[in-house]
Amino acid sequence: MTHELEPVLARIAEALERLAPARAADPAFASARLFRHDPATSAFHPAPDYPLPLEALVGVDRQKERFVENLQRFAAGLPCNHALLWGVRGTGKSSLAKAAFMRVAEGAPAMKLVEVDRDQVTELPGLFDVLRAHSERFLVLCDDLSFEEGAAAAKALKSALEGGVSGPPANVLFVATSNRRHLMPRGHAEDRGLIALAEDAEEEVSVSDRFGLWIGFPPMDQPTYLDAVRGYAKRYGLKTPDLDRRALQWAQLRGARSGRVAWQFIRDLAGELGKELPM
Repeated sequence: MTHELEPVLARIAEALERLAPARAADPAFASARLFRHDPATSAFHPAPDYPLPLEALVGVDRQKERFVENLQRFAAGLPCNHALLWGVRGTGKSSLAKAAFMRVAEGAPAMKLVEVDRDQVTELPGLFDVLRAHSERFLVLCDDLSFEEGAAAAKALKSALEGGVSGPPANVLFVATSNRRHLMPRGHAEDRGLIALAEDAEEEVSVSDRFGLWIGFPPMDQPTYLDAVRGYAKRYGLKTPDLDRRALQWAQLRGARSGRVAWQFIRDLAGELGKELPM
């Protein structure tokens, strides 16, 4: 009976192997410095180097200094903190994270940046386990992070940064950008009791508390906005006699002043003048 079943069992095993998903290829971290992680396939897709230099970011000198200092410690294997860059939109949080990485990586070839989508935060514990097994040092970046419905994603993040028996990998630094200092949304229901509301507030703070370094980005005032426009214009050789006036009109139409608005104005001006930009 055993001999009769062996061919059948062998065919079943072969069929199951064909149905199983293909094993993910080993990450080729030597091929690039920036990667995007796809949890569906466990793949790391290489991306081009970030082109905007750190010097081009205007009005955030204090934030640059503090973030670069923390990143340099991580590159050197010294104690450092996971970082939350928070503040109003368009103030350069994501640009600072990527430009600072490029600066520090110039002197640290083993540094890699892996970007994850905010909707895939639940995959962070598994990603950290994968990165733990590699010799490189990884800055894992999640842009525009928030937890609209809380629960699973927030617990996964807390577990990745502090929880679990193995703890967070020593070769991983997690950096998130957000428009909120407290990542959990407030005020789900006004008719909840005081105890429930107090517990919600505690949960809100508990997620942000996993970040040892908070760096705030306040709104940009008019002089700083114009400094950013002038700095970009000088760097890329864009000349127009009414630069300030046109930049202010652009900001008025957008209803905001920020580094992003300044860069969008510069892109429009470069297109008008027939000049190319790096991004």
